[in-house]
Amino acid sequence: MRVEISWVLLAVGALLLLFGAYASWTAGRLDRLHHRVDLARASLETELARRSALVAELAGSDILDPASALLLLDAAHRARAASLDLLEVREQAESALTRAIHATGTDIEPWAGELTLAMRRVQLARRFHNDVVVSTRDLRQRRLVTWFRLAGRAPMPTTIELEDGK
Repeated sequence: MRVEISWVLLAVGALLLLFGAYASWTAGRLDRLHHRVDLARASLETELARRSALVAELAGSDILDPASALLLLDAAHRARAASLDLLEVREQAESALTRAIHATGTDIEPWAGELTLAMRRVQLARRFHNDVVVSTRDLRQRRLVTWFRLAGRAPMPTTIELEDGK
C-alpha cells in the first residue's frame, strides 16, 4: 500500500513539475513578446516621426506650390502633435498625412525617392508591429495564460491601423 502511494505521489509531483516548467516557459515567452511589441512600437514611432520630418522639410523647400506646401505642413504638424496616448487621434492624424502626401502628388525629384522610401518604411514598421501584437494577443487568449494570469499586469497590446498607401 505504501509503495502504491509513493508512486502516485511521485507521479503527481512529476506532473506538477512539468506543468510548472511549461507555465514558466509560457510566461517567459509572453514577456519576450511584450518586449518585442514595445520595440516594434518604438520603431514605428521613429519611422512616423522621420516621415513627418521629411514631409515638413519638403513643404518648406519652396519646390511645391503654396497650397500644397501649406496642406503638407499642416498635416505633418498635426501628425507630430498628436498625442501618443490617444491612439485613435494619432491614427487619424497619420492617415491624414498619408492622404495629404497622395493628394499633393509629391513626385518631385529628388524628394520622390526619399518620400517613397519613408512611406514604405512606415508600412513595414506598422505591419511588423501588428504581426507581433497579433502573436501576443493569441498567446494571451489561451486558457492557461488567462486562468493563471501569466501575463501579469501588462496591458493588452493593440494593433495600429493607418492608411499607409498599401
